[in-house]
Amino acid sequence: MTRALALATLLLAAAPAAAQDRLTLLLDWFVNPNHAPVVLAQELGYFADQGLEVEVTAPADPSAPPKTVAAGRADLAISYQPQLHLQVAEGLPLVRVGTLIATPLNCLMVRADSPVEGPADLEGLRVGFSVAGVEEALLQQLLSQAGLTLDDIEMVNVNFSLGPALMSGQVDAVIGAYRNFTLNQMEIEGVPGRCLFLEELGIPAYDELVYIANPDTMDAGRIARFLAATELAVQHMINDPQGAWETFAATAPELQDELNERAFFDTVPRFSLTPAAFDHGRYRAFEAFLSDAGLVAGTRPASELAIDVGAE
Repeated sequence: MTRALALATLLLAAAPAAAQDRLTLLLDWFVNPNHAPVVLAQELGYFADQGLEVEVTAPADPSAPPKTVAAGRADLAISYQPQLHLQVAEGLPLVRVGTLIATPLNCLMVRADSPVEGPADLEGLRVGFSVAGVEEALLQQLLSQAGLTLDDIEMVNVNFSLGPALMSGQVDAVIGAYRNFTLNQMEIEGVPGRCLFLEELGIPAYDELVYIANPDTMDAGRIARFLAATELAVQHMINDPQGAWETFAATAPELQDELNERAFFDTVPRFSLTPAAFDHGRYRAFEAFLSDAGLVAGTRPASELAIDVGAE
């Protein structure tokens, strides 16, 4: 992660000259097109216009940001709605305060030439995954609709090499691959892939990436201003996607390649246009799904999982 930390510092650490309110944000991974609203809000001066100095850091350990925020050592982190449910159930003081990417990116991915057309076709096959827990629950739900269980497939932990494992034939399918990145990666490598979309196969829709805070220590006013700035950045991307890409890519040489460019344009329509707002029913439905899957005990009301800081 050394290069990623350096890249994040290069892109995002510069502070405005005038006195500003400071806010710290931990990314979920190294800087990539999923973070474009944050990068553009910094580059286009939207944070400064909101009186904010935003310090953004890429984590050495991707699992650490939620724990750091829960401990009060950072104001915000980018995380995942499914993981948020599990962490709140475990007692971590966390709450979703904004949405970055408002649709699932995860999918059940196969090679384009695979005979797999649905969950029933996975019987006897090898399915790669990276993170146990939520991904297993998603796969279990998909299989149950075909009268199958996890015992009817072979689960293979491929760490974070989902695309390479699928392209090489190590596994027949993967779950946890992001459709905006892995599909483009596979096509560029000459081994095209195909997605079976979870939200079209009975899995409750959810927010892929969210901003989380500690409800006991957060400054709702500063967070509301942060979200206002990123909302302007998303509007800029919608209005001028090519110009937004050029601004984003110019921030670091590492971003100036075909994969990042393809991923950027595939991600633009998935960014939340209203990052502060949230859908109570969506959070209730996913909480019930995790409870039914046995991943959380009981259910928590949506108000314990997500809030609209502008309405507080």
